[in-house]
Amino acid sequence: MNKEQMDRIHTGKGFIAALDQSGGSTPTALLQYGISKDSYSNDEEMFNLVHEMRTRIITNPAFNSDHILGAILFENTMDRKIGDQFTADFLWKNKNVVPFLKIDKGLAGLENGVQLMKPIPNLNELLKRAVEKNIFGTKMRSVIKEANSEGIRKLVEQQFDIGKKIAQAGLIPIIEPEVDIHSKDKEKSEELLKSEISNQLSALDKDVKVMLKLSIPTVDNFYHDLMDNPHVLRIVALSGGYTQSEANEKLAHNHELIASFSRALSQGLTAQQTDKEFNLMLSNSICTIYEASIK
Repeated sequence: MNKEQMDRIHTGKGFIAALDQSGGSTPTALLQYGISKDSYSNDEEMFNLVHEMRTRIITNPAFNSDHILGAILFENTMDRKIGDQFTADFLWKNKNVVPFLKIDKGLAGLENGVQLMKPIPNLNELLKRAVEKNIFGTKMRSVIKEANSEGIRKLVEQQFDIGKKIAQAGLIPIIEPEVDIHSKDKEKSEELLKSEISNQLSALDKDVKVMLKLSIPTVDNFYHDLMDNPHVLRIVALSGGYTQSEANEKLAHNHELIASFSRALSQGLTAQQTDKEFNLMLSNSICTIYEASIK
């Protein structure tokens, strides 16, 4: 484990850029970027276009370690290069930004008020490749729709069971049990979630470190005490469907909670923009998300 990267994620000022839209969400990400489905005819062309988009973001002067601590990549991006370097190496060597990898394969159907992760085939092989590609940590998402205690318990158990395997492979797992921001009992779900996370943290071997990626809580600073847990390297927040301004405003009310935004980061960026227009939009987004993250 890279100590410099560990220290940067644990104590650095900034946020995590989520650039990890995967197969199912890539067409939507491209559409928001101004590229319609009739611009490509197969997956290879689609992934070429999304890699061009991500390369344009990552190589931008505004995308730097002054504001950004880490970046989460999709598997296809990890396997591609920026210039003559694999993406993770480019991020760390050229930008001093710590690389993470999204490893989940999407969501299962709704059951007991939650959506667990689908099985992750060849997990050990993927983790081995991630280590070889100099990835620091991984991210995996599941979703809570209702305050169902059994469903939330199973969801958190699944996250931590896989998280332990990730830690054994020498990587830092980002545990992401998202609470749907539109849930009618979001606050109750967060109470159940926090309790289950605390139970799982208390059962970890003493040297295991995890990160948590959570929806911005209904009650300000609700997760703050988890930040002091010796197993928790950092807690980051997802934008969860909020606009960038909404997410920033809510995040700023949560002391030491930092952003790991995807849609809210890329909001307003399009393929049709000139480099000057693109640079200005991305720079403004990065600066406002950074300011909300250091409150």
